[in-house]
Amino acid sequence: MTIEEKILTLKKEKNALILAHFYQIPKIQDIADYVGDSLALAKRGQEAKQQLIIICGVCFMAESAKILSKDKTVLIPAVGAGCPMADMVTYEALKAYKEEKPERYIVSYVNTTAAVKTLSDICVTSSNALNIMKQIEADKILFLPDKNLGGYIKKQLPNKDIELWSGFCSTHQALSSDKIVAIKDSYPDAQILAHPECEESVLQYADFIGSTKGILDYAKQSAHKEFVIATEEGIMHPLQQQNKNKIFHLASSKLICPNMKKIGLEELYTCLKEEKEEILLDEKTIQQAKQPLDKMLSMS
Repeated sequence: MTIEEKILTLKKEKNALILAHFYQIPKIQDIADYVGDSLALAKRGQEAKQQLIIICGVCFMAESAKILSKDKTVLIPAVGAGCPMADMVTYEALKAYKEEKPERYIVSYVNTTAAVKTLSDICVTSSNALNIMKQIEADKILFLPDKNLGGYIKKQLPNKDIELWSGFCSTHQALSSDKIVAIKDSYPDAQILAHPECEESVLQYADFIGSTKGILDYAKQSAHKEFVIATEEGIMHPLQQQNKNKIFHLASSKLICPNMKKIGLEELYTCLKEEKEEILLDEKTIQQAKQPLDKMLSMS
């Protein structure tokens, strides 16, 4: 049996659900039951009948799935698959900020730890952040941890007093405006599709700015035939699968998240076979972290 066949056999025996993020390697995306962005994975796990959920992504994604499905077993094949941006805001630092500025309404990107979510008023994703922040009645807001996504939203909401945490995605941060200018010269007919985790100096050249799902939808619906993609390279796989007659260029060879690439077929097989690397959160954390996620879902 191939390793793919072994995984599929085990999955059937254990009645497990395999969920993968768009940034995973192609073989993981292909074997998954569902591929989506971080929030979609958590929601799909919540809706699933299966009691065993495997999250092929990074740790905050698996935590979100556990928060929304506390009675299910949630596993991650690579427990070391962290998110440097999520680690840029700690529970202690946010607690100190809230004590100093209690008037600030805390908006946390879903790319945060469960502990940080417990101190947050609401969570957002890159796809719903602008819509939700338009609805928030508070005028004094702290957006964390991504200063680039926060800055992109702040520019569109000039009437709100929005402070930005100083975090960023190291993968998207590696893309410079010089690189975008150079690739634009190389492919003058291509449209540039960028994730809002990129710096503003990059976003100013974009023809479309959106989440991973937003970029996929735009490319599929667009009459345009050639695109430069300014986000993590894992998205190239579904883009090429869904658009056989279109051409895609990755904006930079540096757009690779090492943590997203920690899960391969061997890691997935071992995780499924041994049911190891379970996400465990205490009841208090789950209850408190679920509130900002539920609020986001109700306002999306």
